[in-house]
Amino acid sequence: MMTATTPKTARWPQRFTRPLALPLAFAMAASVMLPAKAQAPQGRGLPIIRDAETEQLLREYTQPILRAAGLGKQNIRIVIINDRSFNAFVADGHRIFINAGALMESETPNQIIGVIAHEAGHIAGGHLSRLREQISKAETQMIVGMLLGVGAMVAGASSRNVGGNPGLAAMTLPQEMVKRSLLAYVRTQEDQADRAAVKFLNATHQSAKGMSDTFKRFADQSLFLSRGADPYLQSHPMPAERVANLTDLAKTNPYWDKKDPAALQQRHDLMRAKLYGFIDRPDAVLRRYPMQDTSLAARYARAIAGYRAAGVRGSVNQIDELIKAQPGNPYFYELKGQALMESGRAAEALAPLRHAAQKAPNPLLIQAMLGQAMVATNEPKLTKEAVAILKRVVTREPELTEALTQLAMAYGRTGALADADLASAQAAVMRGDIRTARLLAERAKKRFPVGSPGWIKADDIVGMKLPAGAGAPR
Repeated sequence: MMTATTPKTARWPQRFTRPLALPLAFAMAASVMLPAKAQAPQGRGLPIIRDAETEQLLREYTQPILRAAGLGKQNIRIVIINDRSFNAFVADGHRIFINAGALMESETPNQIIGVIAHEAGHIAGGHLSRLREQISKAETQMIVGMLLGVGAMVAGASSRNVGGNPGLAAMTLPQEMVKRSLLAYVRTQEDQADRAAVKFLNATHQSAKGMSDTFKRFADQSLFLSRGADPYLQSHPMPAERVANLTDLAKTNPYWDKKDPAALQQRHDLMRAKLYGFIDRPDAVLRRYPMQDTSLAARYARAIAGYRAAGVRGSVNQIDELIKAQPGNPYFYELKGQALMESGRAAEALAPLRHAAQKAPNPLLIQAMLGQAMVATNEPKLTKEAVAILKRVVTREPELTEALTQLAMAYGRTGALADADLASAQAAVMRGDIRTARLLAERAKKRFPVGSPGWIKADDIVGMKLPAGAGAPR
Protein backbone atom coordinates (compact mmCIF):
# COMPACT_ATOMS: atom_id res chain seq x y z
CA MET A 1 0.00 0.00 0.00
CA MET A 2 1.38 3.34 -1.02
CA THR A 3 -0.12 6.22 0.86
CA ALA A 4 1.23 9.73 1.21
CA THR A 5 0.25 12.27 3.81
CA THR A 6 0.14 15.94 3.06
CA PRO A 7 -1.13 18.87 5.14
CA LYS A 8 -4.37 18.95 3.09
CA THR A 9 -5.09 15.31 2.33
CA ALA A 10 -3.83 13.12 5.14
CA ARG A 11 -4.69 9.43 4.78
CA TRP A 12 -2.16 7.91 7.14
CA PRO A 13 -0.96 10.94 9.11
CA GLN A 14 1.96 10.71 11.48
CA ARG A 15 2.64 13.18 14.26
CA PHE A 16 6.18 14.47 14.52
CA THR A 17 7.22 17.28 16.79
CA ARG A 18 9.82 19.78 15.69
CA PRO A 19 13.18 18.19 16.61
CA LEU A 20 14.95 21.28 17.91
CA ALA A 21 14.13 24.93 18.16
CA LEU A 22 17.43 26.21 16.88
CA PRO A 23 18.64 29.61 15.73
CA LEU A 24 20.15 27.78 12.75
CA ALA A 25 18.53 25.46 10.21
CA PHE A 26 18.97 22.06 11.85
CA ALA A 27 19.19 20.22 8.55
CA MET A 28 22.58 21.76 7.89
CA ALA A 29 23.95 19.62 10.70
CA ALA A 30 22.39 16.41 9.52
CA SER A 31 21.56 16.76 5.84
CA VAL A 32 23.37 14.44 3.48
CA MET A 33 23.62 16.59 0.41
CA LEU A 34 24.81 20.14 -0.01
CA PRO A 35 22.23 21.37 -2.53
CA ALA A 36 19.28 19.71 -0.83
CA LYS A 37 16.57 21.71 0.89
CA ALA A 38 15.47 20.58 4.31
CA GLN A 39 11.70 20.48 4.73
CA ALA A 40 10.45 21.70 8.07
CA PRO A 41 7.31 20.20 9.53
CA GLN A 42 4.18 21.55 7.89
CA GLY A 43 0.79 21.87 9.48
CA ARG A 44 0.49 19.13 12.08
CA GLY A 45 3.27 16.95 10.76
CA LEU A 46 5.66 16.08 8.02
CA PRO A 47 4.18 14.77 4.75
CA ILE A 48 4.99 11.10 5.21
CA ILE A 49 4.81 8.19 2.76
CA ARG A 50 3.90 4.78 4.15
CA ASP A 51 4.41 1.74 1.95
CA ALA A 52 5.04 -1.85 3.02
CA GLU A 53 7.25 -2.71 0.04
CA THR A 54 9.48 0.35 0.30
CA GLU A 55 9.79 0.15 4.07
CA GLN A 56 10.73 -3.53 3.93
CA LEU A 57 13.46 -2.91 1.37
CA LEU A 58 14.86 0.00 3.40
CA ARG A 59 14.73 -2.16 6.51
CA GLU A 60 16.92 -4.71 4.75
CA TYR A 61 19.29 -1.97 3.60
CA THR A 62 19.52 -0.48 7.06
CA GLN A 63 19.80 -3.39 9.48
CA PRO A 64 23.36 -4.51 8.56
CA ILE A 65 24.58 -0.90 8.75
CA LEU A 66 22.98 -0.37 12.15
CA ARG A 67 24.52 -3.57 13.49
CA ALA A 68 27.93 -2.47 12.26
CA ALA A 69 27.39 0.91 13.94
CA GLY A 70 26.44 -0.71 17.26
CA LEU A 71 22.86 0.51 16.86
CA GLY A 72 21.16 -2.78 16.08
CA LYS A 73 19.13 -2.88 19.31
CA GLN A 74 17.96 0.73 19.29
CA ASN A 75 14.87 0.22 17.09
CA ILE A 76 15.86 2.93 14.61
CA ARG A 77 13.25 3.49 11.90
CA ILE A 78 13.47 4.87 8.40
CA VAL A 79 10.80 7.52 7.74
CA ILE A 80 10.07 8.51 4.12
CA ILE A 81 9.18 12.14 3.50
CA ASN A 82 7.02 13.00 0.50
CA ASP A 83 9.50 15.47 -0.97
CA ARG A 84 11.17 15.24 -4.38
CA SER A 85 14.42 16.92 -3.34
CA PHE A 86 17.43 14.73 -2.59
CA ASN A 87 17.88 14.83 1.15
CA ALA A 88 18.17 12.74 4.28
CA PHE A 89 18.67 13.73 7.90
CA VAL A 90 18.38 12.62 11.49
CA ALA A 91 16.32 14.59 13.98
CA ASP A 92 16.66 12.29 16.97
CA GLY A 93 18.34 9.04 17.89
CA HIS A 94 15.49 6.84 16.71
CA ARG A 95 14.59 7.88 13.15
CA ILE A 96 16.41 8.46 9.89
CA PHE A 97 14.36 10.66 7.58
CA ILE A 98 14.83 10.11 3.84
CA ASN A 99 13.13 12.16 1.14
CA ALA A 100 11.34 10.22 -1.59
CA GLY A 101 13.54 12.15 -4.02
CA ALA A 102 16.64 10.46 -2.60
CA LEU A 103 15.11 7.03 -3.18
CA MET A 104 13.89 7.91 -6.66
CA GLU A 105 17.22 9.32 -7.80
CA SER A 106 19.43 6.59 -6.31
CA GLU A 107 19.98 4.26 -9.23
CA THR A 108 21.45 1.39 -7.22
CA PRO A 109 20.90 -0.02 -3.74
CA ASN A 110 24.51 0.83 -2.90
CA GLN A 111 23.90 4.52 -3.48
CA ILE A 112 21.06 4.83 -0.97
CA ILE A 113 22.79 2.45 1.46
CA GLY A 114 25.69 4.91 1.49
CA VAL A 115 23.29 7.70 2.41
CA ILE A 116 21.86 5.58 5.23
CA ALA A 117 25.38 4.78 6.44
CA HIS A 118 26.18 8.51 6.61
CA GLU A 119 23.10 9.21 8.73
CA ALA A 120 23.90 6.23 10.95
CA GLY A 121 27.28 7.89 11.44
CA HIS A 122 25.55 10.94 12.89
CA ILE A 123 23.56 8.80 15.33
CA ALA A 124 26.48 6.58 16.35
CA GLY A 125 28.68 9.65 16.85
CA GLY A 126 26.19 11.25 19.23
CA HIS A 127 26.19 14.33 17.03
CA LEU A 128 22.70 15.45 17.98
CA SER A 129 23.36 15.69 21.72
CA ARG A 130 26.75 17.26 21.11
CA LEU A 131 25.25 19.79 18.77
CA ARG A 132 22.73 20.74 21.44
CA GLU A 133 25.63 21.36 23.83
CA GLN A 134 27.43 23.49 21.25
CA ILE A 135 24.31 25.51 20.57
CA SER A 136 23.77 26.04 24.29
CA LYS A 137 27.33 27.33 24.58
CA ALA A 138 26.87 29.48 21.49
CA GLU A 139 23.71 31.02 22.87
CA THR A 140 25.47 31.81 26.15
CA GLN A 141 28.39 33.40 24.32
CA MET A 142 26.01 35.45 22.17
CA ILE A 143 24.11 36.66 25.23
CA VAL A 144 27.32 37.64 27.00
CA GLY A 145 28.53 39.41 23.89
CA MET A 146 25.28 41.30 23.56
CA LEU A 147 25.34 42.34 27.23
CA LEU A 148 28.91 43.56 26.85
CA GLY A 149 27.81 45.44 23.77
CA VAL A 150 24.97 47.09 25.65
CA GLY A 151 27.41 48.07 28.38
CA ALA A 152 29.75 49.60 25.84
CA MET A 153 26.89 51.55 24.31
CA VAL A 154 25.88 52.90 27.73
CA ALA A 155 29.47 53.80 28.52
CA GLY A 156 29.82 55.52 25.16
CA ALA A 157 26.67 57.51 25.76
CA SER A 158 27.80 58.52 29.25
CA SER A 159 31.13 59.77 27.95
CA ARG A 160 29.42 61.37 24.95
CA ASN A 161 31.55 59.27 22.63
CA VAL A 162 31.61 60.69 19.12
CA GLY A 163 32.40 58.89 15.89
CA GLY A 164 31.15 55.34 15.48
CA ASN A 165 29.26 53.02 17.74
CA PRO A 166 31.68 50.74 19.60
CA GLY A 167 28.83 49.15 21.53
CA LEU A 168 27.09 48.02 18.33
CA ALA A 169 30.36 46.63 17.00
CA ALA A 170 30.90 44.78 20.28
CA MET A 171 27.46 43.21 19.95
CA THR A 172 27.91 42.16 16.31
CA LEU A 173 31.46 40.77 16.41
CA PRO A 174 30.88 38.03 19.03
CA GLN A 175 27.77 36.80 17.20
CA GLU A 176 29.71 36.49 13.95
CA MET A 177 32.56 34.65 15.67
CA VAL A 178 30.16 32.27 17.43
CA LYS A 179 28.36 31.56 14.16
CA ARG A 180 31.61 30.72 12.41
CA SER A 181 32.68 28.51 15.30
CA LEU A 182 29.39 26.61 15.30
CA LEU A 183 29.43 26.09 11.55
CA ALA A 184 33.00 24.82 11.75
CA TYR A 185 31.84 22.33 14.38
CA VAL A 186 29.04 21.18 12.08
CA ARG A 187 31.47 20.68 9.20
CA THR A 188 33.57 18.50 11.49
CA GLN A 189 30.51 16.38 12.25
CA GLU A 190 29.84 15.91 8.54
CA ASP A 191 33.40 14.74 7.96
CA GLN A 192 33.12 12.34 10.90
CA ALA A 193 29.84 10.95 9.53
CA ASP A 194 31.49 10.39 6.13
CA ARG A 195 34.30 8.45 7.74
CA ALA A 196 31.95 6.44 9.91
CA ALA A 197 29.84 5.58 6.85
CA VAL A 198 32.82 4.11 5.03
CA LYS A 199 33.73 2.16 8.16
CA PHE A 200 30.22 0.68 8.35
CA LEU A 201 30.23 -0.20 4.65
CA ASN A 202 33.58 -1.93 5.04
CA ALA A 203 32.32 -3.89 8.03
CA THR A 204 29.31 -5.13 6.04
CA HIS A 205 31.43 -5.96 2.96
CA GLN A 206 29.72 -3.33 0.82
CA SER A 207 31.18 -0.88 -1.62
CA ALA A 208 31.52 2.80 -0.80
CA LYS A 209 31.51 3.65 -4.50
CA GLY A 210 27.78 4.38 -4.56
CA MET A 211 28.13 6.83 -1.71
CA SER A 212 31.11 8.51 -3.35
CA ASP A 213 29.36 8.69 -6.75
CA THR A 214 26.24 10.18 -5.18
CA PHE A 215 28.16 12.87 -3.33
CA LYS A 216 30.16 13.68 -6.45
CA ARG A 217 27.06 13.97 -8.62
CA PHE A 218 25.38 16.42 -6.29
CA ALA A 219 28.57 18.28 -5.54
CA ASP A 220 29.01 18.89 -9.28
CA GLN A 221 25.45 20.21 -9.46
CA SER A 222 26.07 22.59 -6.57
CA LEU A 223 29.45 23.98 -7.59
CA PHE A 224 27.87 27.19 -8.80
CA LEU A 225 26.48 27.71 -5.30
CA SER A 226 29.91 27.60 -3.70
CA ARG A 227 31.89 29.70 -6.18
CA GLY A 228 33.21 32.69 -4.30
CA ALA A 229 31.56 31.55 -1.08
CA ASP A 230 33.31 31.88 2.25
CA PRO A 231 34.35 28.32 3.22
CA TYR A 232 33.91 29.17 6.89
CA LEU A 233 30.28 30.07 6.36
CA GLN A 234 29.45 26.74 4.70
CA SER A 235 27.60 24.25 6.88
CA HIS A 236 29.29 21.37 5.05
CA PRO A 237 32.82 21.02 3.77
CA MET A 238 33.16 22.61 0.34
CA PRO A 239 31.93 20.07 -2.25
CA ALA A 240 35.18 19.39 -4.12
CA GLU A 241 37.14 19.01 -0.91
CA ARG A 242 34.58 16.76 0.69
CA VAL A 243 34.18 14.50 -2.34
CA ALA A 244 37.95 14.22 -2.81
CA ASN A 245 38.46 13.25 0.82
CA LEU A 246 35.61 10.76 0.72
CA THR A 247 36.75 9.18 -2.55
CA ASP A 248 40.29 8.76 -1.26
CA LEU A 249 38.99 7.11 1.88
CA ALA A 250 36.46 4.92 0.05
CA LYS A 251 39.03 3.58 -2.42
CA THR A 252 41.11 2.12 0.40
CA ASN A 253 38.61 -0.71 0.98
CA PRO A 254 38.60 -3.98 -1.00
CA TYR A 255 34.89 -3.74 -1.92
CA TRP A 256 35.06 -0.69 -4.22
CA ASP A 257 34.14 -2.64 -7.37
CA LYS A 258 31.58 -4.93 -5.72
CA LYS A 259 28.18 -4.81 -7.43
CA ASP A 260 24.76 -5.16 -5.90
CA PRO A 261 23.14 -8.59 -6.40
CA ALA A 262 20.87 -8.70 -9.45
CA ALA A 263 17.81 -9.68 -7.40
CA LEU A 264 18.35 -6.79 -5.01
CA GLN A 265 18.81 -4.40 -7.92
CA GLN A 266 15.49 -5.52 -9.39
CA ARG A 267 13.72 -4.91 -6.08
CA HIS A 268 15.33 -1.49 -5.94
CA ASP A 269 14.13 -0.74 -9.47
CA LEU A 270 10.60 -1.83 -8.52
CA MET A 271 10.66 0.39 -5.45
CA ARG A 272 11.71 3.40 -7.53
CA ALA A 273 9.08 2.62 -10.17
CA LYS A 274 6.41 2.47 -7.47
CA LEU A 275 7.42 5.85 -6.08
CA TYR A 276 7.43 7.41 -9.54
CA GLY A 277 4.09 5.77 -10.32
CA PHE A 278 2.36 7.17 -7.26
CA ILE A 279 4.09 10.54 -6.93
CA ASP A 280 4.50 11.74 -10.53
CA ARG A 281 1.70 12.66 -12.92
CA PRO A 282 0.66 9.73 -15.14
CA ASP A 283 1.96 11.48 -18.27
CA ALA A 284 5.33 12.02 -16.61
CA VAL A 285 5.42 8.34 -15.64
CA LEU A 286 4.86 7.35 -19.27
CA ARG A 287 7.69 9.61 -20.39
CA ARG A 288 10.05 8.05 -17.86
CA TYR A 289 8.80 4.51 -18.55
CA PRO A 290 7.70 4.51 -22.22
CA MET A 291 5.75 1.62 -23.70
CA GLN A 292 8.82 0.23 -25.47
CA ASP A 293 10.39 -0.36 -22.05
CA THR A 294 9.21 -3.87 -21.20
CA SER A 295 11.14 -4.27 -17.95
CA LEU A 296 9.19 -5.39 -14.89
CA ALA A 297 9.83 -2.05 -13.21
CA ALA A 298 8.49 -0.09 -16.19
CA ARG A 299 5.37 -2.26 -16.34
CA TYR A 300 4.89 -1.72 -12.58
CA ALA A 301 5.10 2.06 -12.94
CA ARG A 302 2.69 2.08 -15.90
CA ALA A 303 0.19 -0.15 -14.07
CA ILE A 304 0.17 2.27 -11.13
CA ALA A 305 -0.16 5.26 -13.46
CA GLY A 306 -3.06 3.54 -15.23
CA TYR A 307 -4.84 2.81 -11.97
CA ARG A 308 -4.41 6.41 -10.84
CA ALA A 309 -5.63 7.80 -14.15
CA ALA A 310 -8.54 5.47 -14.92
CA GLY A 311 -9.20 3.37 -11.85
CA VAL A 312 -9.03 -0.39 -11.72
CA ARG A 313 -10.47 -0.81 -15.24
CA GLY A 314 -7.43 0.93 -16.62
CA SER A 315 -4.95 -1.24 -14.78
CA VAL A 316 -6.29 -4.61 -13.67
CA ASN A 317 -5.00 -6.43 -16.75
CA GLN A 318 -1.56 -4.85 -16.30
CA ILE A 319 -1.51 -5.83 -12.63
CA ASP A 320 -2.53 -9.39 -13.47
CA GLU A 321 0.36 -9.58 -15.93
CA LEU A 322 2.72 -8.47 -13.16
CA ILE A 323 1.36 -11.25 -10.92
CA LYS A 324 1.92 -13.80 -13.70
CA ALA A 325 5.50 -12.59 -14.08
CA GLN A 326 6.20 -12.82 -10.33
CA PRO A 327 3.49 -14.86 -8.60
CA GLY A 328 5.49 -14.82 -5.38
CA ASN A 329 5.61 -11.03 -5.12
CA PRO A 330 3.10 -10.02 -2.40
CA TYR A 331 3.17 -6.36 -3.37
CA PHE A 332 1.63 -6.97 -6.79
CA TYR A 333 -1.34 -8.57 -4.99
CA GLU A 334 -1.40 -5.64 -2.61
CA LEU A 335 -1.59 -3.22 -5.55
CA LYS A 336 -4.48 -5.17 -7.06
CA GLY A 337 -6.33 -5.14 -3.75
CA GLN A 338 -5.77 -1.41 -3.32
CA ALA A 339 -6.95 -0.67 -6.86
CA LEU A 340 -10.09 -2.76 -6.38
CA MET A 341 -10.93 -1.31 -2.98
CA GLU A 342 -10.42 2.29 -4.04
CA SER A 343 -12.63 1.63 -7.07
CA GLY A 344 -15.53 0.63 -4.82
CA ARG A 345 -15.04 -3.13 -5.19
CA ALA A 346 -14.07 -3.92 -1.59
CA ALA A 347 -15.38 -7.50 -1.61
CA GLU A 348 -13.20 -8.35 -4.63
CA ALA A 349 -10.20 -6.72 -2.92
CA LEU A 350 -10.25 -9.17 -0.02
CA ALA A 351 -8.65 -12.14 -1.77
CA PRO A 352 -5.58 -10.34 -3.13
CA LEU A 353 -5.14 -8.41 0.12
CA ARG A 354 -5.37 -11.60 2.20
CA HIS A 355 -2.77 -13.20 -0.04
CA ALA A 356 -0.47 -10.19 0.25
CA ALA A 357 -0.84 -10.06 4.03
CA GLN A 358 0.03 -13.76 4.29
CA LYS A 359 3.11 -13.55 2.08
CA ALA A 360 4.67 -10.16 2.96
CA PRO A 361 7.42 -10.31 5.61
CA ASN A 362 6.10 -7.28 7.52
CA PRO A 363 2.44 -7.03 6.53
CA LEU A 364 1.18 -4.47 9.07
CA LEU A 365 0.26 -1.80 6.51
CA ILE A 366 -1.32 -4.41 4.24
CA GLN A 367 -3.34 -5.72 7.19
CA ALA A 368 -4.56 -2.18 7.81
CA MET A 369 -5.85 -2.01 4.25
CA LEU A 370 -7.39 -5.47 4.55
CA GLY A 371 -9.26 -4.32 7.64
CA GLN A 372 -10.42 -1.22 5.80
CA ALA A 373 -11.71 -3.35 2.91
CA MET A 374 -13.58 -5.59 5.34
CA VAL A 375 -15.27 -2.59 6.95
CA ALA A 376 -16.17 -1.26 3.49
CA THR A 377 -18.08 -4.46 2.65
CA ASN A 378 -20.51 -3.71 5.52
CA GLU A 379 -20.80 -7.46 6.18
CA PRO A 380 -21.29 -8.20 9.92
CA LYS A 381 -19.03 -11.26 9.93
CA LEU A 382 -16.25 -9.41 8.10
CA THR A 383 -16.69 -6.41 10.39
CA LYS A 384 -15.97 -8.56 13.44
CA GLU A 385 -12.87 -9.93 11.72
CA ALA A 386 -11.83 -6.37 10.88
CA VAL A 387 -12.00 -5.43 14.57
CA ALA A 388 -9.53 -8.17 15.44
CA ILE A 389 -7.16 -7.26 12.60
CA LEU A 390 -7.25 -3.50 13.17
CA LYS A 391 -6.77 -3.91 16.94
CA ARG A 392 -3.52 -5.75 16.25
CA VAL A 393 -2.46 -3.06 13.79
CA VAL A 394 -3.03 -0.08 16.09
CA THR A 395 -1.46 -1.91 19.03
CA ARG A 396 1.77 -2.12 17.07
CA GLU A 397 1.45 1.29 15.41
CA PRO A 398 -0.93 3.56 17.33
CA GLU A 399 -0.13 6.48 15.03
CA LEU A 400 -1.88 4.95 12.02
CA THR A 401 -4.78 7.39 12.08
CA GLU A 402 -6.85 5.82 9.30
CA ALA A 403 -6.56 2.41 10.97
CA LEU A 404 -7.92 3.96 14.18
CA THR A 405 -10.75 5.56 12.21
CA GLN A 406 -11.65 2.27 10.53
CA LEU A 407 -11.47 0.49 13.88
CA ALA A 408 -13.90 3.05 15.34
CA MET A 409 -16.32 2.38 12.47
CA ALA A 410 -16.03 -1.36 12.98
CA TYR A 411 -16.63 -1.03 16.71
CA GLY A 412 -19.67 1.14 16.08
CA ARG A 413 -21.20 -1.41 13.72
CA THR A 414 -20.74 -4.19 16.27
CA GLY A 415 -22.37 -2.11 19.01
CA ALA A 416 -19.17 -1.50 21.03
CA LEU A 417 -19.89 2.22 21.36
CA ALA A 418 -17.43 2.93 24.17
CA ASP A 419 -14.58 1.39 22.17
CA ALA A 420 -15.74 3.28 19.09
CA ASP A 421 -15.61 6.61 20.94
CA LEU A 422 -12.17 5.82 22.34
CA ALA A 423 -10.74 4.84 18.95
CA SER A 424 -12.21 8.01 17.41
CA ALA A 425 -10.68 10.06 20.22
CA GLN A 426 -7.28 8.46 19.62
CA ALA A 427 -7.55 9.20 15.91
CA ALA A 428 -8.36 12.83 16.71
CA VAL A 429 -5.25 13.02 18.90
CA MET A 430 -3.15 11.77 16.00
CA ARG A 431 -4.66 14.47 13.78
CA GLY A 432 -3.81 17.09 16.39
CA ASP A 433 -7.49 17.87 17.05
CA ILE A 434 -7.30 17.82 20.83
CA ARG A 435 -10.64 19.55 21.38
CA THR A 436 -12.54 16.85 19.48
CA ALA A 437 -10.43 14.13 21.09
CA ARG A 438 -11.38 15.36 24.57
CA LEU A 439 -15.08 15.49 23.75
CA LEU A 440 -15.05 11.95 22.36
CA ALA A 441 -13.00 10.65 25.27
CA GLU A 442 -15.38 12.25 27.78
CA ARG A 443 -18.25 10.38 26.12
CA ALA A 444 -16.23 7.16 26.15
CA LYS A 445 -15.57 7.54 29.89
CA LYS A 446 -19.29 7.60 30.57
CA ARG A 447 -19.71 4.31 28.69
CA PHE A 448 -16.76 2.41 30.17
CA PRO A 449 -16.83 0.96 33.69
CA VAL A 450 -14.94 3.28 36.02
CA GLY A 451 -11.34 2.18 36.40
CA SER A 452 -11.38 -0.17 33.42
CA PRO A 453 -8.47 -0.03 30.91
CA GLY A 454 -10.66 1.79 28.38
CA TRP A 455 -11.81 4.28 31.02
CA ILE A 456 -8.19 5.00 32.01
CA LYS A 457 -7.15 5.59 28.39
CA ALA A 458 -10.10 7.91 27.84
CA ASP A 459 -9.33 9.76 31.07
CA ASP A 460 -5.75 10.35 29.87
CA ILE A 461 -7.10 12.00 26.72
CA VAL A 462 -9.60 14.09 28.65
CA GLY A 463 -6.69 15.41 30.71
CA MET A 464 -4.70 16.54 27.67
CA LYS A 465 -4.08 20.26 27.43
CA LEU A 466 -5.40 22.21 24.49
CA PRO A 467 -2.84 24.01 22.31
CA ALA A 468 -2.21 27.64 23.29
CA GLY A 469 -5.02 29.85 22.02
CA ALA A 470 -7.37 26.95 21.27
CA GLY A 471 -9.81 27.92 24.00
CA ALA A 472 -11.91 25.65 26.15
CA PRO A 473 -13.96 22.83 24.64
CA ARG A 474 -17.62 23.51 24.10
